[in-house]
Amino acid sequence: MGLVLVLLLVASIALLVAATSILKLHPFISLIFASLLLGLGSAAFGIIDIMTVESSIREGFGTILSHIGIVIVLGSIIGVFLEKSGGAIRIADTVIRILGPKHPELAMSIIGWLVSIPVFCDSGFIILNAMRKSLTRKTHARAAGMSIALASGLYASHTLVPPTPGPVAAAGNLGLQNSLGSVVLFGIFISLIPMLGGFFWARFIGRRVETREDLINAEFFRSGLNKEREVTSLYGTLPSAFLSFCPIVIPIFLIALGTIVTIPSVQSSLGVVSGVLLFLGNPFTALLIGFLFALALAPGLNEEVLMKWIGSGIKIAGPIILITGAGGAFGAIIKSTPIAYYLGTSMSRWHLGIFLPFLLAAALKTAQGSTTTTMVTASALMAPLLDSLGLGTPVGTLLTVMSIGAGAMTVSHANDSYFWVVAEFTGMDIKSAYKSHTTATAIQGGLSFLTVLFLSVVL
Repeated sequence: MGLVLVLLLVASIALLVAATSILKLHPFISLIFASLLLGLGSAAFGIIDIMTVESSIREGFGTILSHIGIVIVLGSIIGVFLEKSGGAIRIADTVIRILGPKHPELAMSIIGWLVSIPVFCDSGFIILNAMRKSLTRKTHARAAGMSIALASGLYASHTLVPPTPGPVAAAGNLGLQNSLGSVVLFGIFISLIPMLGGFFWARFIGRRVETREDLINAEFFRSGLNKEREVTSLYGTLPSAFLSFCPIVIPIFLIALGTIVTIPSVQSSLGVVSGVLLFLGNPFTALLIGFLFALALAPGLNEEVLMKWIGSGIKIAGPIILITGAGGAFGAIIKSTPIAYYLGTSMSRWHLGIFLPFLLAAALKTAQGSTTTTMVTASALMAPLLDSLGLGTPVGTLLTVMSIGAGAMTVSHANDSYFWVVAEFTGMDIKSAYKSHTTATAIQGGLSFLTVLFLSVVL
């Protein structure tokens, strides 16, 4: 029976990968069919009752969304407000002003890391590309280096720091929906390592890759022109730096504060106040407060803002919520079978430990391209294996989320929309994009996992 279960699981994952990468079927439908294959296959061999298949899918879908559905929507709406108000541009300008023009690649990395906490990395790159091009020209930097610095900075926080959907979904699937503050703290610390790795790689590869943008800039310098269209002209008057940072910083601060309050000694010393802080530190409450600050970024609370901007965020969140729910359904089917026992027993003998979630996520990411789908699927597969792999402790579960995030970085190539965003907006050919961007994501994934491995040893 154990071999049958393993073969059914392999077949369901193969179906998921083939459906998304070869047939280009939407991940939501792919995950549902993968769940049915595993469930009905198990029922056919008498492993589970066929009547539990449908109920497990429904309950798994609903349970995961009851914890993180609203969080995903609010995070998406905040991202839209930062984009449409020009708040993301103000954040970029502030960081550049602090770091100065002598370190443009580092500025790009930090900007990307900050902006991608609530904003998807591909849309973040598009939002900030005009600013990147302007800074590239002003500092006489190389376009490939600046683009990879920005892309890798965005990528680092996108896969490791909530409230972006990937780490939120992974945390929910692994039972950490009430401990997102801890996920945020771990994610911030670990994501700084791949951010710096991306920065150093950008400095290195920027001198070795020439793009169409470099040729255009060279002609610009030769022509003696000294006027550029200001990025801010696209937005009118930009919001202040304080208001621009608030929708990002305040939710993270509140969630982190809520996590600190859960420490028994802190909770007992604060008394009634601890209850208030725990409420404010709940991800739902914290992001709702972040949304209220995001409203202040808008030029006015008119129909354009209250309907269209918010509606755009909801539209962005819709597919993510469906994919996340379908991942929860897949996880519920896995949990309904004894596969965890057989896989856990087998893999524990291999002594893979924290390496297993990284390896699984890296294989899924490379095969089908979507970071969010990878994290949803890998976390659903890992959930029933935590205890047997020795990762069932709170710290072990946190590190599993981070290991999955590290794997979900590895690697971005031609089946990933982000690959094409970076390549096309920079003017890279495919060979240059593989040499610079794909290699950067491989380096970032490896550095992230090594950091997780180090923490697993010392903690």
